[in-house]
Amino acid sequence: MSELRVSRVAEQMKKELGDIISKKIKDPRIGFVTVTDVSVTGDLQQAKIYISILGDEEKKQDTLIGLAKAKGFVRSEIGKRIRLRKTPEITFEIDEALEYGNRIENLLRDLNEDTR
Repeated sequence: MSELRVSRVAEQMKKELGDIISKKIKDPRIGFVTVTDVSVTGDLQQAKIYISILGDEEKKQDTLIGLAKAKGFVRSEIGKRIRLRKTPEITFEIDEALEYGNRIENLLRDLNEDTR
């Protein structure tokens, strides 16, 4: 399958997921969630949704549990919004890239202050 189609499906899913999670899911365990990336396999059968969650570690785990419980609903909503023969199976993962980038930035700032 063409890489262009896979990337277009991933982008469309990312857009729709942001809307679904913020407006349609009413689970109180789910906090402030941002969809940072969607990775779809070449055959469009699997999709990994990378999310960033505002809050402490406990809030992140609660949000992941809430999203896991709502996975079927989210998948059916995506199926209604995106025209695909088969809606991909979805998994949610916390995107550690933002925290990693902030940590590196803080380390560099500390090093820069120490050299002055």
